[in-house]
Amino acid sequence: MVNVLITGAAGMVGGKLADRLIQDGAVSDKPIEALTLADIVAPPARQAAGIDISTHAADLADPGVADRLIAGRPQVIFHVAAVTSGEAEADFDKGYRVNLDGMRMLFEAIRRVGHPYCPRLVWTSSIAVFGAPFPEAIPDDFFETPLTSYGTQKAIGELLLADYTRRGVFDGIGIRLPTIVVRPGEPNRAASGFFSGIIREPLVGKEAILPVPDSIRHWHATPRSAVNFLVHAAGLDGATVGARRNITMPGVSVTVAEQIAALRKVAGDRVAERIVRKPDQTIMRIVEGWPRNFAPERAISLGFRAESDFEEIIRIHIEDELGGTWVK
Repeated sequence: MVNVLITGAAGMVGGKLADRLIQDGAVSDKPIEALTLADIVAPPARQAAGIDISTHAADLADPGVADRLIAGRPQVIFHVAAVTSGEAEADFDKGYRVNLDGMRMLFEAIRRVGHPYCPRLVWTSSIAVFGAPFPEAIPDDFFETPLTSYGTQKAIGELLLADYTRRGVFDGIGIRLPTIVVRPGEPNRAASGFFSGIIREPLVGKEAILPVPDSIRHWHATPRSAVNFLVHAAGLDGATVGARRNITMPGVSVTVAEQIAALRKVAGDRVAERIVRKPDQTIMRIVEGWPRNFAPERAISLGFRAESDFEEIIRIHIEDELGGTWVK
């Protein structure tokens, strides 16, 4: 039996991860006995036969909060809590408080417990740790030169995760997520939000704003893949992973024009014509420094998988979020 903690469980990825674990009833082939869900606002209540599920409104950056969350000694911790890229860039203090200070508080709470407690900790990093100029496809050994506060916070977090793992505080795995599309629900404050918006809104009959040129290329995976990445990382053999604990996840590299072409092919001309171009220089400045394509050979060798093309990404969104249909 295993005890699991998810931070950021009120968010999109954290919530879907919680639902997946409840559905599976296990993680790494071990039955889940207790599941603790925490976020800055209380995650929705969930119930499951045989699993003790508790929800908590908790700010990890506040003293003592992390200690209370790990009081039950969870053997698997998914640290998904974060402030998004656009919000971290707009609010310097909040970005560092949530993305760095909260993370350090969690790490230190685990360290205070001491040996033999050494949980598997899976953390969501980001491809924002890389900054231009880029090669045609970024290899696994490319250096990190983030060009945003969000990317800098994630890069610092990667170093911390590797060092705390080296010291035996926990057994950490950092997964660098692609931009996750198509995100369901309302738009968030992520600078990357338009990548989802130009697919999500037209499919439900709404106008979508495109703030960047069609030539912008980026790296994507679905929410379904994000959850699969997290679950797969929880079961990896740490000895196989080795000292390089942060791994770039696979994804699909496409231009905005190719996104729109895929939407047109899947859903038709009328849906694609709901996209309205309205340039935004602030978003452009952020996006221009983002990576466009990767060669994630290490992740693939470790068994991580994503979608094969953007049409598949759209079809998964329609299946998972729209009940298999859309507004034509």
